[in-house]
Amino acid sequence: MFPAPLRWPTPSVRRVAVVAVAGTLLVSGCTSAGGSGDDLQVVANPTAAVAATSPEPSAEPAGRVLAQRAEVTTLATSGGTLAVALAEPASVLLYDLGDLTAKPRSVELPAPAEELTPADGELLASLPGAGKLARIALPSGEVRTVDIKGKPAATAVRDGRTLVAVRDRKAVEVLDGDRAATTITGGLYSADDVLVAGDATLVLDRLRTAVFTVDVEDGSIGEGLRAGDGATNAVVDSYGRVLVADTRGDSLLAFGTDPLLLRQRYPVPGGIYGIAYDAKRHLVWVTLTERNEVVGFDVRGGEPTEKFRLPTVRQPNSVTVDERTSRVVVGSAAGEGIQVIAL
Repeated sequence: MFPAPLRWPTPSVRRVAVVAVAGTLLVSGCTSAGGSGDDLQVVANPTAAVAATSPEPSAEPAGRVLAQRAEVTTLATSGGTLAVALAEPASVLLYDLGDLTAKPRSVELPAPAEELTPADGELLASLPGAGKLARIALPSGEVRTVDIKGKPAATAVRDGRTLVAVRDRKAVEVLDGDRAATTITGGLYSADDVLVAGDATLVLDRLRTAVFTVDVEDGSIGEGLRAGDGATNAVVDSYGRVLVADTRGDSLLAFGTDPLLLRQRYPVPGGIYGIAYDAKRHLVWVTLTERNEVVGFDVRGGEPTEKFRLPTVRQPNSVTVDERTSRVVVGSAAGEGIQVIAL
């Protein structure tokens, strides 16, 4: 049985390894466009958390580093292809993971990609600066774009439909093919990520630092839970949980989705930011930008167990895992390369 709901954790509580709770600052969604009406639940700092600035590296990065002077904005792997999104020029580089010495294919984009999502033989690239979603065919690199009203921040696929988190409109857009079929709003201050975990769909709101359930069929935002002091990035694991990087709170959070509950809160000091999941080894990988490190935690037990801690390139804002080989790839947002680690 879970204990009674906790008050908002104090610094002393945040040092506890794992906290299982029945609810932590339940916040409500609302189907009206005017908001949820529970403004007292907004975090004290009304700005989204960002990655901490990295110091100069004190150790050589683990693995090998592919030279790349441009800022890496995000990474993804799919079917033997490593996709690396660059800020300048706005593009995606497609590497053959079987031969990283080969020259990558460069795909030009109308704006930098904030997020890449593998989906049915293609990559979905969110382009908030252009108000577009790019569909990049793999491995050819052919690209076509879809206009999105607003600033798309992230995507997911559910039952053949594309879900788009539109940050400025505080909405989840449901695309049937390339056509906007439904717009889901209510209770959000910002829609920064959308995730499919088993039968559940959730949206991450960085401004409210909370996760909310989404009923795609009903077209509504449901109840939500506060996600630490400053949630930034999230991923789904093999157990249907949503793992969230609480950057301001120096914690890794694990949410169950049926019902929506905060199951674990594990302290991870050092500027936790990037997050990826290795389903083959049941490891969640997080980057620590204050320390230029990437850490792998086994999440099969009652609390995360650290298995790997490795030095990275400077400003390791993004990380991904090759689903076939479990190689870990880290991208430098300071233009210091793409790091590939074979374990």
